[in-house]
Order: sequence, then C-alpha cells, then structure tokens
Amino acid sequence: METKLGIKAIQERRKNKYHVYPPVMEDVRDWPVYKVSEQRDAFVLGLNKYVFNRLVQEHKGKLYDLLAKTIFNERIRIKEEPWKVDPPNEGQWWKGLQKRLVDAHDNANEEEQVASYHDILHEIIDRYSEEIVGTFKLKTFKFARRFLTFFFNRLLNTGAAIRNFRRRTYKSGMPIHERLSCKGSVEKVRSLMTKGTVVMVPTHFSNLDSILIGYAIDSVAGLPAFTYGAGLNLFNAGYAAYFMNRLGPYRVDRRKKNAIYLQTLKGMSKLSIEWGVNGLFFPGGTRSRSGALEDKLKMGLLGTTIEAQRSILEKNKDTKIFIVPVILGYHFVLEAQFLIEQYLRKEGKEFYLRKNDQSYSFRKVARFVWRLFTRKSDITLSFGKPMDVLGNFVDDQGESFDRHGNILDIKDYFRTGGIVSENLQREREYTKILADRIVERYHKDNIVLSSHIVAFAGFHLLKKEYPNLDLYQLLRLPPEDYSFKTDRMHEILQKLKNRLFELEKKGKVQLSPQIYMENDVLLKDGIEMMGAFHASQPLMVDKDYQLIISQNFKILYFYHNRLTGYGLEDYV
Repeated sequence: METKLGIKAIQERRKNKYHVYPPVMEDVRDWPVYKVSEQRDAFVLGLNKYVFNRLVQEHKGKLYDLLAKTIFNERIRIKEEPWKVDPPNEGQWWKGLQKRLVDAHDNANEEEQVASYHDILHEIIDRYSEEIVGTFKLKTFKFARRFLTFFFNRLLNTGAAIRNFRRRTYKSGMPIHERLSCKGSVEKVRSLMTKGTVVMVPTHFSNLDSILIGYAIDSVAGLPAFTYGAGLNLFNAGYAAYFMNRLGPYRVDRRKKNAIYLQTLKGMSKLSIEWGVNGLFFPGGTRSRSGALEDKLKMGLLGTTIEAQRSILEKNKDTKIFIVPVILGYHFVLEAQFLIEQYLRKEGKEFYLRKNDQSYSFRKVARFVWRLFTRKSDITLSFGKPMDVLGNFVDDQGESFDRHGNILDIKDYFRTGGIVSENLQREREYTKILADRIVERYHKDNIVLSSHIVAFAGFHLLKKEYPNLDLYQLLRLPPEDYSFKTDRMHEILQKLKNRLFELEKKGKVQLSPQIYMENDVLLKDGIEMMGAFHASQPLMVDKDYQLIISQNFKILYFYHNRLTGYGLEDYV
C-alpha cells in the first residue's frame, strides 16, 4: 500500500514515525500532582477558605436562601437518585443540617443567626471538598502504568507483552505507540511544562478519552500526570474505584447542581492550577453527541484558568498558565450509536425514541479495545498551538505574542488603575475570547483521517441521491435503497481532497498521510477503519468493488459530522 502513497505522505511518515518522548520529569515525586497530594489537608483548607469567602461575598444577606435551597435539593437527590457511592449516613446528615438551619433562622439575635449560617456553610463546603479532592498514590500509579502497558501490548503481541510485564520493560515487537501517537506542538508543550502550568482542553468523543489521553501523555509524550475530573460513579466499587481513588482525579457528581457545590468544584480547579498542578478538562462539558468537533464550550471551568492567572499575578508571581487544545482522532467510537441517537432525539424530538447507553458492558468495552489496537486503526492526539489564558500564542519560553507578532505582558490585561485586581465582568469577557480561540484551534489542528473523509463523501452522496428529503427523512430510508458505483465516490473524494489540500496550505486543517493515498486505496482504508467495530456497517463495498452500500445511515451521519464546519459541501 505504501507504494501508492504520495511522496509527501511517505516523507511525513518517515519524519514522524512512532515517536516516543523521554520523560520531562524522571522522578514522579517531582510531579506537581504528587506534591499537592502530599499536602492534601492544606489544600482542602485553602479550598474551603476560598469557596466560603466567595459565597459569602456573592450571597451577602441571602445566606439563608442559599443554604435552604441547597439542603432541599440534596434531600431530594438522596431520595430520587441514590448511588452506592453515597455515604451511608447522608440522609440523616442533611436532615440534621436542616433542623439546625431552621433553629438558626428562628433566632432573634441577628449576630448569632449569621454565625450559625456561617458554621453550616463551612460544614457543607468541607463535606463537598473532601468528596471532590482526589489523592495520588505513587505505588498505585506505577502499577497502573505497568498494567496498562502490559494490557495494550498484550493485544498486539501476546507472548512478548507477558515477558515484558514480568521484566518490567516496555519493548515489544509492535509497541503501543504505533497505534497511539501524539502529533503537533508536542515539543513546545514539553518545554512549557518547565516554564509554568499547563492546562489541556481536549475534544470529547468517548468516555474512554480520559484513559487514552492519560496513557498517551505519560507513555508517549513523556509528560507528568495531569489532574482531571471524573464522574463520582466511577469511584463506586470494584477495581475501577480502587485506581480512581488513588490516581489523582477529582470527583464530579453531576447530580449536584446547587450553587455551593458548583462553586466548590470551580474552586478546586482554580486552586489546583494556582498550586501549579497541570490540569485537564473537557471544555465541551460532555461527549459530542453529533460526532462533530465542539463549537460551543462551557464557561465554568474554563473561566477558572483566567481567575487563577489573575490571582497569581495579584501575588506578584510571574508563573504563567498555558492552554493547550488537544484534538482526539478516532476512526470509530465506542458509543457512536448511542450518541447519535441522543443527538437526533434532541434535535428531532418525537421522531426518535430514547435508547439506553449499553456501551459499557465488559464484553463490549473489551471488544472495542481489541478492535482499536489489534487492527491498524491509529489513534491520534493532535496537540494544538499553546496559548496564554487570553488566547495569545506563546513561544517555547512562554512569551506571549499578539496577532502581529509583538510581545505582550499579560499583566496589562488584569490591571485597573495600574494595579492587578479582580474584575469579574472583564474576566467573563476574557473567558469568551479564550473559548473562541480554542474552538478555532480545534478545527485548524484537527487531523483528518481516512474514515472522516470517506464518511463525509458517502453521506453527501446519500443527500444527492434524495435531494428533496430532509435529514430525518434520509435517516429513515431503508438501507437497501442506498447504493451507487464506486467511481462516483472516487470523484467526490478527489474534489474533497483538492479542497482539503488548499485548507492545509492555509493552516486551516491538518491531514493524515492516508489522505494522500490514491482514491481507490483511500476508499478501501476509510471503509475498513470506520466499520472495524460496528455490527451494522456505515459503508460496505460488494465483492466486485463496484457498488457501495450502507447498513446504518445514522452512524454514517455521525462520522460524516467530523468534517462539518469547513464548508466542504460547497466544493462537491
């Protein structure tokens, strides 16, 4: 197949062939996440103090309403959405707190009343902090690193991987990094790790993203571990809970929507960044239901990077925070069927019935991981251009530059009357600017895979076959109604490639070497990769390679959406 690749593709493969970087910090004890974990009690105290002061400031004179609403919502949560991970005395604890709040409210002495409100608020914040803040155990991390290396390599090289695990080495006939690669601004990010605090903001397509990113950061990019948020349900029981409770992630309970909990969660993010812990969170907030790159981001956690930078500058420190967009590239996604069903149900309302997410049976996850690593399906992590918290690009030394290449001092953006000070309205505007820049980099640093372009071409041809049908009518067509000759797909692929080549030259997208394949080879590769996991194939070719059919329009649409936002429809 390589003989049919373009010259550029061959050169690119030779240049970036399965590169593995040495560790930026050899000793795990030097990692910020380890150091903070060793000072967990002090960190929790600092978090409690920050959240308390923030809430008292924001709800001055209305603390009773804040506390009453929180307790009411928590008691409903315990009754309607109980989880095994909840403390056994949770119901009684909140009930007792409610009684104390009522007694305090009936107190005629205003000073004592406010003091009681403060005590109750302190207790709630401390309970949330203890739940949210994670721990990082060195022995558990080292075991997990060896186990994951063994597990992934085991899929590729059964006998060799077992010997390597026993010898505690990572070499094998087909290393894991030949399937999981880091591209883009990796060297710059490695340099910035020693200049300040790095916050990665990846795209989000699967609940397996955290595991794959974490492994790639450590074993391929050579970066120290990042702290990240993980659903509280993952800390419930079993082996997963054992590791999650010891590998540094902070716990996120999505059932809790009250202001005290959300402020504690944001405070956790802000304070950990201030303490120099490299962070990772998905600014889209949840998995992409449509399969498209995120174009709207959540402002909550993203805003904590701006608050943390301002707070650092207020203390006359020069530490900078660097934002690194990361774009995940999969040929196929474990939850694709469930996600697109959710998306279509939301957009199409009564046209679609809700399906349960059945992606997480052990058998299904094992099958997915097996297909992911035993086929030639590459997983790419594209490290976008690093920027400061204001969206300005930075060089290897962490210096910020405006769009004209002039050096900037970010302190100037936080000054009022010459003094660095808090201005929440201003910082909210900065957060919006940063979000826009991240979305821009998602599209420009996205690496187009063969499955992406083939899915886009296939669904476009479906629309051309039935130009008078809307999206929902198209998706309700019986699969047997969709077939066309492969030469038509070749024509569409060539038009898409020509446009993508133009966009790549302008720096508006990145292309994988497969895009430079001859059209017949590209088509076969894209179809094979896209259908490697799904029981009903998004696209298939007949035995004579004359006709292309689909067994699942919805999944085809899901993968097609990866290339929306580039205006490609206008060129085919």
